[in-house]
Amino acid sequence: MSRKGKVLVAMSGGIDSTVTALMLHHEGYEVIGITMKTWDYASSGSSTKETGCCNIDSFNDARQAAVHHGFPHFILDIREEFGDFVIENFVDEYIAGRTPNPCVMCNTHIKWRALLKRAKALDCEFIATGHYAEIRQHSNGRYMISKGLDETKDQSYVLWGLDQELLSKTMLPLGGYHKTAIRQMAIDMGYPELAKKSESYEICFVPDNDYRGFLKNRVTGLEERVAGGWFVDKTGKKLGQHKGYPFYTIGQRKGLELAMGRPVYVTEIHPDTNTVVLGEETDLEQNDMLIGKLNWIKYEGITDGMEAVTRIRYKDKGALSNLYNADNGLRARFYENVKSIAPGQSAVFYEGNDVIGGGIIQRGELILS
Repeated sequence: MSRKGKVLVAMSGGIDSTVTALMLHHEGYEVIGITMKTWDYASSGSSTKETGCCNIDSFNDARQAAVHHGFPHFILDIREEFGDFVIENFVDEYIAGRTPNPCVMCNTHIKWRALLKRAKALDCEFIATGHYAEIRQHSNGRYMISKGLDETKDQSYVLWGLDQELLSKTMLPLGGYHKTAIRQMAIDMGYPELAKKSESYEICFVPDNDYRGFLKNRVTGLEERVAGGWFVDKTGKKLGQHKGYPFYTIGQRKGLELAMGRPVYVTEIHPDTNTVVLGEETDLEQNDMLIGKLNWIKYEGITDGMEAVTRIRYKDKGALSNLYNADNGLRARFYENVKSIAPGQSAVFYEGNDVIGGGIIQRGELILS
């Protein structure tokens, strides 16, 4: 066994995970590669060819890299685990009028747990992935996540749900690099094709990015159940019929198919009445929100009034806020109004580059001072 230890590396066949595995291998770790099959498109009724992390070409790319460098590689089928939780949560959230973040749910509840379970079975001390973020131990003894050096690729936002056990076992070797450096490493390691390989930003089980079609295929009779609902304004006045409330998200402007003579946006979704509220862009502004299903990382909790930069979506730069404990979760009060707070999305709190913790947005409000 290597003096540096034994590490199980999640390998998708893409550039980031391949460079991660080879980097650790060259550094002297005993590497075992594992590729997780989470989904097959035939299950969704899609005619689109499999792309991204769950196609046979990606599996072969991962295996070939492992074989070429002399370390073991396994394929792990977690479709049942993935489907039972991630897919059901995705569907249930849209039916409840919320906007889910399946990548967060998958990382938190499926992929990392599956990795750790197999790592223990294979006597690996660590697990590793190709995410752009950093993990280190705070002076208080807790393991924490920090932003990756390359802020354009930083993935700390989608890792807020990892608990202390998972963080203590996880290595993220790419956190201290820019993507350009990783591309050059791939070339230097003899994999120029990986440096040119396109990256997929789709949800892995929605290959054509048509989540509405996915919902229709997954929920029997969905269209009949939600058809005939109304777009309304904030006073309740009917503006026209929509195609069903699950097919809209907070902040949406395009695809409403409603002639108003001016831009209008989805500001509220009410499943109980099958109504979708439309308003002006200013109607999206809120300054307070309730967050539940919390996971604390840097600290065990927060003191009331603690200042943090709060991000409400993946590409959000974040906004200054104060955090307050609440009986049913946490409240974040922003210094200035923010737009499009969407229930079901993740709220992640930062102190500098460090993730304090995160949770799921329950609702947003505009509170006048």
